[in-house]
Amino acid sequence: MRHLPWMGLPALLFAGLAAAQGTALVRVEAPQRSSVAETLNLTGSVTAERDADLSPRVSGLVQRVRVDAGDRVSKGDTLIEFDDRLAALALRRADAALAEGRALLDESRRLREEGERLSADGSIPRSQFLTREAEYAAAQAALARLQAERDEQAELLARHRVVAPFDGVVTRRFSDEGEWVATGTPVLQLVATDPLRIDVRMPQRQLGSLDERTRIEVRLDALPDRRFDARLGASVPVADPSTRTFLARVLVDNDEGLIAPGMSARVRFEVGAPTPVLLVPRDAVRRYPDGTTTVWIAEDADGQSLARERRVELGGARGEQLVVISGLDDTARVIVRGNEGLRENQPLQMERGG
Repeated sequence: MRHLPWMGLPALLFAGLAAAQGTALVRVEAPQRSSVAETLNLTGSVTAERDADLSPRVSGLVQRVRVDAGDRVSKGDTLIEFDDRLAALALRRADAALAEGRALLDESRRLREEGERLSADGSIPRSQFLTREAEYAAAQAALARLQAERDEQAELLARHRVVAPFDGVVTRRFSDEGEWVATGTPVLQLVATDPLRIDVRMPQRQLGSLDERTRIEVRLDALPDRRFDARLGASVPVADPSTRTFLARVLVDNDEGLIAPGMSARVRFEVGAPTPVLLVPRDAVRRYPDGTTTVWIAEDADGQSLARERRVELGGARGEQLVVISGLDDTARVIVRGNEGLRENQPLQMERGG
């Protein structure tokens, strides 16, 4: 005893005296009243909303690879360039033809306007004016054709680049510089990482309880200390006859880049309207082998506090608190410490602050 701190001696002496007198030293708390909704906990795996194998739109020689596996890219970024020298020359030829067509159209317009004046005062036959007018219409059509051919060559030139169709991460690279790649051959794999989705199998009785207002929380086994808010992406009202479940798709934002496809996830849905409940600490609950759950409470009788055991029906958990469905009211003084080995009607002594 001489080695114990002096401040601990009164508590030790009191505990010994209480035990000798059959009085239990306990701490009590009042149940907390709160409003909670029914929860449903399901598991699933994180998958990407978009996952694409990118391939070139023209066959050609890989000239430059701008990215590698692990690189983040934005929509519209150039990822791979193909040898486009022939396509560039064809575009220059189309530009020259288009310029020639514009010049011919300008000359044809001048001749038509001149013929219109000369025909009006009788200087040339009407038929000659109509010929010039037809030549002008033909020049307009020719210019339209040359413009279309030029646009086609510009599109062919642009197709010598593989661009990112969405924001994401390059997960695999299949080609290197100097390789000949045919149309339709994958060169890169791109995966979108924001938002991500989690598909879970929902009991069919909950089909009508899900909507865009449903509160959803996601916890990842790889990040046990983090919780992520999520939202309902879609629910497919076609049940699996073997499991009596339907598909619910949950979307979770990945602004920080902490979540990756393939991670295992636990998804908690709050279904139904919130209802008032009582919450007690886990330490207050005693569980028996037959499934009975009880709590000990302190009741005043004949001027002293006595231990009384009450059978309770429990609901779900809220952190370190358990929901009490029945068997207790919010005026009870629940014993949360010192409830091991209590006897019915055993005298109680409250800890300081209890």
